[in-house]
Amino acid sequence: MTQLYDCRDAFNEKLLELAAKDSRIVTVVNDSVGSSKLNQFRKEFSTRLINVGIAEQNMVGVGAGLANGGLIPFVCGASPFLTGRALEQIKADVAYSNTNVKLCGMSSGMAYGELGPTHHSIEDMAWLRAIANLTIIVPADPNETAQAVSAAASINGPMFLRISRLGVPQVHPADYKFEIGKAALLREGRDVTLIANGVLVSKALEAAELLAARGIQARVLNMATVKPLDKEAILKAAAETGGIVTVEEHTIFGGLGSAVAEVVVTNQPVPMRILGVPGVFAPTGSAEWLLEYFGLTAQGIFDAALELTGARV
Repeated sequence: MTQLYDCRDAFNEKLLELAAKDSRIVTVVNDSVGSSKLNQFRKEFSTRLINVGIAEQNMVGVGAGLANGGLIPFVCGASPFLTGRALEQIKADVAYSNTNVKLCGMSSGMAYGELGPTHHSIEDMAWLRAIANLTIIVPADPNETAQAVSAAASINGPMFLRISRLGVPQVHPADYKFEIGKAALLREGRDVTLIANGVLVSKALEAAELLAARGIQARVLNMATVKPLDKEAILKAAAETGGIVTVEEHTIFGGLGSAVAEVVVTNQPVPMRILGVPGVFAPTGSAEWLLEYFGLTAQGIFDAALELTGARV
């Protein structure tokens, strides 16, 4: 059985390692120590964790103030509340002011499942992608998560890390090197390209196996950085494979699929299918059931790619 990992564990292990070496690293939370898995950080660096309570706007403002004081704040909270409630502060205090704040949207997508639409974070990439100066990273596995945390700590400027709580397998080899703005080619293919990020990268790889059994060779790209986007990899995929399927744990409006489509339609138009939540509030149910409900599975990706390539393969 494939081992699954909670990327929040990798996030916190790396943050602890970095904080031990750099006293500027602090955390700011909205009564979310447990859900952000920062208990050990609080134990080891009690004076470097600020809990503002359930006050997300204040949390982001405090983070900006700490950054202006020369610290490196990792502002951690459930993604729907961090990005939804504090959007104005993210825009004005962090992005417009270009402060060195690392926004960490925990338990993103539909990971909160049974807590329903108020806790689903399926719009966060859309409204954050529209804000200037803000780098957006959606890691796919623990290896990539740890490297994204290191990159965030070492590079000056506002960033948003979208960290899921759903179990995922390792999709990258041990020697993988994450680079902001660069897609990772996980599988070669000439017939169609599957582009995913976060928890759905492993599903795209599974779909590629299903397609291979039908004689369709699918290229798989992990587009972990949604902003800045790897336009070169997208245009190369469009030119060489002739069709693209994107898949994301997010609404189909304004997220990864929209970002890819913007590049494709203005430079290298090819047929596309955008898989995600189709412009509705996701119902209440387990995260796994919700992915099935919206066809965000290996079979769903396979079906979309098969339909897209049917006339050409």
